[in-house]
Amino acid sequence: MSEQLVFELPAKAALGREAFLVAPSNAHAVKRLEDVARWPGNMMILVGPPGSGKSHLAHIWLAENPDGVVVEDVDQIAGDRAAETDLFHRFNDWRAAETLVLMTAQLPPVHTDWGLPDLASRLQSLDLAQIEEPDDQLLAVMLVKLFSDRQLAVKPELVTYLVARMPRSASAARDIVARLDKRALQTGRAPSRALAAQVLDML
Repeated sequence: MSEQLVFELPAKAALGREAFLVAPSNAHAVKRLEDVARWPGNMMILVGPPGSGKSHLAHIWLAENPDGVVVEDVDQIAGDRAAETDLFHRFNDWRAAETLVLMTAQLPPVHTDWGLPDLASRLQSLDLAQIEEPDDQLLAVMLVKLFSDRQLAVKPELVTYLVARMPRSASAARDIVARLDKRALQTGRAPSRALAAQVLDML
């Protein structure tokens, strides 16, 4: 069978409050983010695995706290002396101004290899809001949302098939949907269990 040439276009994710599902794996983090009055020092770090909804939650939080500041993927600057120094000074300014600050990271600061001890101690002193890996219910909803972001309508049976066989992570869900979308475009076929089996075999 001939296959089409596929140009990869970014999917447009729905980032509104109505598009975020609160589930056991993220309910505690959502509650902590909503209760800003109890944030020690007006700062919080949202920690979770890739694709777990940290950016989505940060987007919602900033819409509800427009005077606040969001710093995403703060752990990614670890080891970059200039970036760490800049964040250190900004941290002190935010603290002095009592600015609400939400940071996101894949790992807690205590498990991150910082080069600047003063920055490390400040970040390690902050409270954490933790997102865990998704359960089956959340994985299913995530798959539906990811397909929807790509304007793909899929049958519930396909979602059930994937959830039963895929790795248990949000990043795996993103990867599978992207691969299945690409494979469907290449073959000119709608997403199906047969195509899903091919994608799962490639993981």
